[in-house]
Amino acid sequence: MLTKTQAIVLHAIKYGETRLIVDMFTRQHGRLSFIVSLPKSPKAKVRKQFFQPLTMLEIEADLRPKIQLQKIRDVRLAVPFITIPFDPNKLSISLFIAEFLYHALRGEQQNAPLYDYVANSIIWLDSQDVRYANFHLVFLMRLSRFLGFYPNLDHYQVGDYFDLRESIFTSQPPMHRDFLMPQEAEKIQVMMRMDFPTMHLYKMSHHERNRLLEVSLTYYRLHLPDFPEMKSVEVLRDMYS
Repeated sequence: MLTKTQAIVLHAIKYGETRLIVDMFTRQHGRLSFIVSLPKSPKAKVRKQFFQPLTMLEIEADLRPKIQLQKIRDVRLAVPFITIPFDPNKLSISLFIAEFLYHALRGEQQNAPLYDYVANSIIWLDSQDVRYANFHLVFLMRLSRFLGFYPNLDHYQVGDYFDLRESIFTSQPPMHRDFLMPQEAEKIQVMMRMDFPTMHLYKMSHHERNRLLEVSLTYYRLHLPDFPEMKSVEVLRDMYS
């Protein structure tokens, strides 16, 4: 079935001399894997640069049921990036986000609101010159809303603990070890209430930022089966050290 859809590149790996296996999150069909042939001609429409992490594309594909690797008929850039490929800090953040989504969206079906959230977040990051240091933290926290385990903030009280397993704030510590003490629980609920334009108002030290990243990844590992250790996280830790 020929179909046109928007797509975000999550991961690409070389397959032979002239092909790539590319994992994408598409707006119409969710997570899909493609086999992509790379013509050697410099004037070819399909270019290797199109398949860098988080690149946003318009693709035409021949989708067939029960086929593991789909085929792309046509591809073009949907949103050319202005700053992400050229800013070392933004590039590090984008590589982390791409690797995170590669694992978090495994098996994800069509989910247009989730796609729009990811796409709009990437566009926002690309447009900013300053005040994006907390981007990856806010992105991860708000992403949980679309994956089904965003905590209810309405009942938070100062002094509450945060149960990472149950995604709830509670006045008493739970009977297991996966919880945050009240001081860190307060920071989590503040960050969860923020969005990209307001997140710069919350000042954090490098240590606090790295600690919130660690907590966020632990939270996802508790809710997503087989979520692995991430290679790109060390780059972010070094960036904020």
